[in-house]
Amino acid sequence: MDHGFLMEVCVDSVESAVNAERGGAGRIELCAGLVEGGTTPSMGLLQVVKQCVRVPVFVMIRPRGGDFLYSDREVEVMKADIRLAKLHGADGLVFGALTEDGRIDTELCTALLGENIPATVCRPLPVTFHRAFDMVHDPQVALETLISLGFERVLTSGCDSSALEGLSLIKKLAEQAKGRIVVVPGFFPPGGGITERNLQRILEGSAASEFHCSARSARDSGMKFR
Repeated sequence: MDHGFLMEVCVDSVESAVNAERGGAGRIELCAGLVEGGTTPSMGLLQVVKQCVRVPVFVMIRPRGGDFLYSDREVEVMKADIRLAKLHGADGLVFGALTEDGRIDTELCTALLGENIPATVCRPLPVTFHRAFDMVHDPQVALETLISLGFERVLTSGCDSSALEGLSLIKKLAEQAKGRIVVVPGFFPPGGGITERNLQRILEGSAASEFHCSARSARDSGMKFR
């Protein structure tokens, strides 16, 4: 936060969460399956991460990789995961759902946000609509839908291959939002790597106060026997 913006880092292990906090992350998005774009993490992982870091931990609620069109049974899994994440100390939640024609699934989002039935769903935790937003039919209509539903944030690379490519749309969305929702530019591999130059361009070009990234690297196994 020293630079006037908040960095959210997507991680899938305790070690990565600790490193992200050390590296200046102001918030962690915790998930499993980074290769699939992130799925719901185990509650054991959430518990241990919460013991090891002080920054807020937002938990991904996504029952599988692939698209964002969910069956009734998958929705039940999402509801159960939300209840458990709240129980184990999640500071916020991250999810998204679309209809088959590429619009925000307002019925499902309303059921998960559950303003009227707080015992079963998200509230009072803040909720981010994740990168399913980049698959919508009409981003500006979708943004108004998210605002009306009560999402606090939306994560996007401007419906393009990277936040730099989608910068003009990110800027339009931020102007449209007028503070009603936080538009968070996201750096997603492949092609989404952050450099000092492109980060500066995106933050200045979009007037964003937060950004999202995942910092991945492979590590050799310590196994001596195979």
